[in-house]
Amino acid sequence: MNTLVGSDTKTAAPRLPVLNRYLTVWILAAMAVGLALGRMVPSLGTALAGMSVAGVSVPIAFGLLVMMYPPLAKVRYDRLGTVTGDRRLMVASLVMNWIVGPAVMFALAWLFLADLPEYRTGVIIVGLARCIAMVIVWNDLACGDREAAAVLVALNAVFQIVAFGALSWFYLVGLPGWLGWEQAVVEVTFTDISLSVLVFLGVPLLAGYLTRRLSEWARGRDWYESRLLPKLGPWGLYGLLFTIVALFALQGEAITSRPWDVARIAIPLLLYFVLMWGSTLLLARLWGFGYSRSVTLAFTAAGNNFELAIAVAIASFGAASGQALAGVVGPLIEVPVLLALVHLALAVRRFFPDERPQYVER
Repeated sequence: MNTLVGSDTKTAAPRLPVLNRYLTVWILAAMAVGLALGRMVPSLGTALAGMSVAGVSVPIAFGLLVMMYPPLAKVRYDRLGTVTGDRRLMVASLVMNWIVGPAVMFALAWLFLADLPEYRTGVIIVGLARCIAMVIVWNDLACGDREAAAVLVALNAVFQIVAFGALSWFYLVGLPGWLGWEQAVVEVTFTDISLSVLVFLGVPLLAGYLTRRLSEWARGRDWYESRLLPKLGPWGLYGLLFTIVALFALQGEAITSRPWDVARIAIPLLLYFVLMWGSTLLLARLWGFGYSRSVTLAFTAAGNNFELAIAVAIASFGAASGQALAGVVGPLIEVPVLLALVHLALAVRRFFPDERPQYVER
């Protein structure tokens, strides 16, 4: 197998295990299983919704936490300074992730879902939840800068805890009110939303950090990355699939009875992923970044933390809400679109003359 790598890449791009390589297939299967369970066991949705604490379904919360822990355990936190020293990279990432991205999703949500406020709110929440998990996979497949990706993911994770509540208020209440548009009907305070972000993001972030630091202290980095991480990795996918099964069991009736609504949710999401990825890659090239960091910027700007978006939608509006449905549609669109963009990234690599591609036999 010929694998394309750049001159600045020391090893060939990793070949994903079967679980990750066929992620789209597993997600579709999980959705089908969830729909089937919801139809075969009508009381299942009610039971899942009833198993809740502070408005959050415990089974779904468990799946979300399991899903987010392994990617955060992969981050090399001690290398934060090696990338933060590149001020242009940091500024570009912050601008695209925290200024441009939410604004683009807000505009697309209002353009395509103005008459569907629940779905519109859910799509905006997806835009506010920045990259954290699967973006590392897309970056590796596209031969991006792995260390830069890890640092930017960690930075976004920390920044998200601080900024998510304020941005939620701005895009769901403040800005629509100033424009004279309909404001989102918020059933919980934004303090509660910030708390849910802290739990669903802060807990796995802390767990990932402590796992790496304590394991490396006890056994060393080589053991941690070659022995422990491969065992932790699949659990992220297991948590994702479990969560999707549970959510689709809850949302099965809405999906099957309102397919046109699902299609309408998909349109702004599709446009968002393509616009953010394409514009960021082009701007990075114009700013003088090499291929590896340009593609890392593009995927971190385009990728969204749909796990967090689902968690916030559930905590704020309920597991059976339209907002949660919009969050569930997120991975259905994001996974195949970003996989396609991986291939496009490799195809346009020749337009980055500072990093000539070479082929390595695997």
